[in-house]
Amino acid sequence: MNLFLLSFTFAGFLAVVLMLEGVYLLWNFYRSAEAQRLQARLRLLSAGERLSLESELLKADLKSRLPKAYRWLLGMNRLRKLDRMLLQSGLQRSVPGLLAWSTLFGFVGLVLGALLPLPWWAAPLCAAALGALPLLRVLFARGRRLFAIEQQLPDALDLMGRAMRAGHAFPTAVQMVANEGPEPIAGEFRITFDEVNYGVPMIDALGNLAARVPVADLRFFVVAVAIQRETGGNLTELLDKLARLVRERFRLLGLLRVLSAEGRLSAWILTVLPFALVAVIHLINPKFIALLWTDSAGLYAVYASVFLMAVGIVWMWRTVKIRF
Repeated sequence: MNLFLLSFTFAGFLAVVLMLEGVYLLWNFYRSAEAQRLQARLRLLSAGERLSLESELLKADLKSRLPKAYRWLLGMNRLRKLDRMLLQSGLQRSVPGLLAWSTLFGFVGLVLGALLPLPWWAAPLCAAALGALPLLRVLFARGRRLFAIEQQLPDALDLMGRAMRAGHAFPTAVQMVANEGPEPIAGEFRITFDEVNYGVPMIDALGNLAARVPVADLRFFVVAVAIQRETGGNLTELLDKLARLVRERFRLLGLLRVLSAEGRLSAWILTVLPFALVAVIHLINPKFIALLWTDSAGLYAVYASVFLMAVGIVWMWRTVKIRF
């Protein structure tokens, strides 16, 4: 009996050690510093639209060293766009991690919808709503980061103009923005300068910058530099005028946001008011409001109201959202 107990204890200890070793190897394969560095480098190469032969060879070499699951995900077009979106958001996340979190949140929403006393269609609705939370966080971070780059662009152009006016070359001006500029625009210019050092032509590196950062003003800058390199001209004066144009655009955008503040506030109030009113009535008189989901006519009224509210929300959002 003692021998059996000793053997069982030793087998249990060995199983725990092997399990911990397997978990460590799995983490080291997917989440180690080397694996994350390779994934980040591959994502940066995948974000660019113009790649030289050396970049294509480097991209193929990095793909061969990544896990098969990650290579399979990057091979899908929609997931490649999702990977680019993660890169633009600045979050240290990968596509498998985002999909795993979305699946976990969706499962939690499905369980909550099944446990709560709600109609049958509420469970998949809760699963879809909670499953979309990680993606919404990525979209929010992406919009905030791109807006920050757009705000920092005039100062970066002024810095480049002063550097070129002092006698520095254009690649050196890009390096100065990468070293002395604020984040996140400094990181994007740092990637561009590294690509130039690796042998990518300047125009192709700037094209990759415009592909990674889908900001209209930055694309104007890339197009202006490309035209100046082909036709000639004073690049310093061009950068100064472009910086002044971007600042005037931001000033006009701020004025329009002030003028449309009343419309945006009305849109928020009209969107939140029906849900807040339903919650208050449910607290005061639950039986009165319960007819909306216990009676068939009430359900049809809820469906029609939700549909009309969705149309109105989209209409108001498109009305107060100003693009130019």
